[in-house]
Amino acid sequence: MEKTELRYQAYLQILKEELIPAMGCTEPIAVAYAAAVARKTLGAVPERVCVGASGSMIKNVKSVIVPNTDNRKGLEAAAAAGIVAGRPEQKLEVIADVTPEETKAILAYLDQTEITVEHVDNGVTFDIIVTVWKGGHSAQVRIAVFHTNIVHMEKDGEVLLDLPVHGDEEENLTDRSLLDMEHIWDFASTVDIEDVKPILDPQIKYNMAIAEEGLRGDYGANIGSVLLDMEGDNVRVRAKAYAAAGSDARMNGCEQPVVINSGSGNQGITTSVPVIVYARELKAGDEQLYRALTLSNLTTIHEKTPIGRLSAYCGAISAGAGAGAGIAYLCGGGYEAVIHTVVNALAVVSGVICDGAKASCAAKIATAVEAGLLGYNMYIRGQQFRGGDGIVAKGVENSLRNVGRLGKQGMKETNREIIDIMVGCK
Repeated sequence: MEKTELRYQAYLQILKEELIPAMGCTEPIAVAYAAAVARKTLGAVPERVCVGASGSMIKNVKSVIVPNTDNRKGLEAAAAAGIVAGRPEQKLEVIADVTPEETKAILAYLDQTEITVEHVDNGVTFDIIVTVWKGGHSAQVRIAVFHTNIVHMEKDGEVLLDLPVHGDEEENLTDRSLLDMEHIWDFASTVDIEDVKPILDPQIKYNMAIAEEGLRGDYGANIGSVLLDMEGDNVRVRAKAYAAAGSDARMNGCEQPVVINSGSGNQGITTSVPVIVYARELKAGDEQLYRALTLSNLTTIHEKTPIGRLSAYCGAISAGAGAGAGIAYLCGGGYEAVIHTVVNALAVVSGVICDGAKASCAAKIATAVEAGLLGYNMYIRGQQFRGGDGIVAKGVENSLRNVGRLGKQGMKETNREIIDIMVGCK
């Protein structure tokens, strides 16, 4: 693919838009970001706060630890952290630099301040509305569709910003319809490495660092460590275990950043860490690793685009298939190996649900990576799932469209049931 082509520049921009650093699970961090912007707009620390959130936001924030809050969970903790210690200019790293004194102040604010949560349904899957009051003054900030997309700001009833929101359409981002597997393969195979290196270097550094921390520490259910203890230390196990360990740490309060994919740190870890583990085992050169990561990341973005940012469909499944594509490339596979790996993997695990961010995400990540590895190993042994086998269709793009339809439309009622179940849990 030539640099002058529209797709070349678009694919670079898509990587820049999606592969960004975040500290903490991205949904509570988006709430913290909105709250920090609301506090800044108000011009004072508010004495009363209301967090409006869509059902999918409530689901994803409920069970995950918010960093720098002494292991607190939920929308209230995320909002308090953003208000007391948030640095809004840092966006998804808004509470990355919280001091111990600020953590104490966050806990005191939680205890002393009225923070209410309400469910909002504006026909948008990703929706946060933070309203704050101090004396006779008020401010409101709304983030919709994706994690840093501020669409409405007001102070004392005066509208400062108001952008139209049309359902879940991501109108402010580069056109994702330009993505398809054939062109993704072409781009990954021919891209100037110097164009992607600055995007991918932080992903390699941050995501491997949190994976290693997850194996060193005691986080959640310690799925990464369990896998190594249970199955041994071969590269297939390490690929799963390191990815799972990154999630172990991230879901359970580790205060280290990751580079995300499709709005999710777990997806960023899943699509990159197994590829890096395999590259090191195979002693692949830097160029091979960068091309493999370009392929895995864009494949994951392509899979996730029709599903949407939040769904009842577990996003790690898409990322595991993306990692499988990158590993297939590292093992010498061509385009046919890559697309069969992706389809085979998705045929196996596309029924895994998302019931919010929490410790068990690590186990789902391990399952997703295993499916990616199985998909590739099926192909090199002459095996595949064929069109008409369940949701698998003839042609990779048709299969991906089916998965997108399942995740976005078919699982809407599943998502509602999951939210109802979780809200009823104590």
